[in-house]
Amino acid sequence: MRSFRALRAIAALAPLVLASACSVVHEKDSAGDPATGASGGTVVLVTHDSFNLPKDLIQQFEDESGYRLEHLPAGDGGELTNKLVLTKDDPLGDVAFGVDNTYGSRAVDAGVFAPYSPELPEGASDYALPGDDQGELTPIDTGAVCVNVDDAWFAQHGLQPPASLDDLTDPAYKGLFVTEGASTSSPGLAFLLATIAQYGDGWQDYWQRLLDNDVKIDKGWEDAFNVDYSYSGGDRPIVVSYDSDPAYTVEDGRTSTSALLDTCFRQVEYAGVLEGAKNPEGAQALVDWLLTPEVQAALPKNMYVFPVDADVPLPESWARFAKQPQQTEQLDPAEIDANRQDWLEQWNDLVTR
Repeated sequence: MRSFRALRAIAALAPLVLASACSVVHEKDSAGDPATGASGGTVVLVTHDSFNLPKDLIQQFEDESGYRLEHLPAGDGGELTNKLVLTKDDPLGDVAFGVDNTYGSRAVDAGVFAPYSPELPEGASDYALPGDDQGELTPIDTGAVCVNVDDAWFAQHGLQPPASLDDLTDPAYKGLFVTEGASTSSPGLAFLLATIAQYGDGWQDYWQRLLDNDVKIDKGWEDAFNVDYSYSGGDRPIVVSYDSDPAYTVEDGRTSTSALLDTCFRQVEYAGVLEGAKNPEGAQALVDWLLTPEVQAALPKNMYVFPVDADVPLPESWARFAKQPQQTEQLDPAEIDANRQDWLEQWNDLVTR
């Protein structure tokens, strides 16, 4: 889940965003070494670019644990995973957050993470990564990539909005749908995986029907949602985005969008202690902190994702408008890992003909 959402979170919550490059910059002592906390110094957190939590929570972690937190952004979820794999013999930090279920098997199989299995809050075990037998990745948040529609646009034009993936190929919606590229964005990849899960070996035929129906393919979420989506002033009232979008649009002052809950692909983001970490104890403490009720409760407003702790109450607008799908299109993470590159090459060949 991924750098495209950071743009939305930063715009809405700029005062709460950790500073870029290294989010927490600490003074150096007289010897030139980083200042250390009582429990053993600095813990380096490597994340995707969408990581965003209130500064007071960061301060609370530092005050209560004695560790100093240093934050290192490393691109979107796929780029983060690639960097972690490439640097596994000399890890970038102590702990990583943001590897999701579309890349988790690759990281686990490559030996990126060390085993660590904290006590999980209520409901979190439902999001464990299949095949992670050593407990190397801890679920932190979840959400679903779904087709979303601008209800106000459809009402104004007297057209019934689509309800399913099949509907998107109906000539009634020709030229109305925009999605992100599967090879250039996380939601675009999730949407591709949803179509593969739904149509199996016929997914390429489905995509040809989308192309024949004048689907627009943007590089990333920012262009799709903030430029081409009619909600934002564009001319396409159907977009691939998130199940949290209806709550976001309410907070933005309107109640005119819906997520099509029969089109969704579940994403889960994980945290894990990096193998070879210089501060493994600090890394474990940070994973524990990400599961605390305070952090879990901050996730919806700051990163537009759902907590994995089933006992944490959602913000009022989320409880009313951000409906999670009861069932989602899903693929086994090991199957994704084994086929991702081939699927992306086939998709690229198809959409660039």
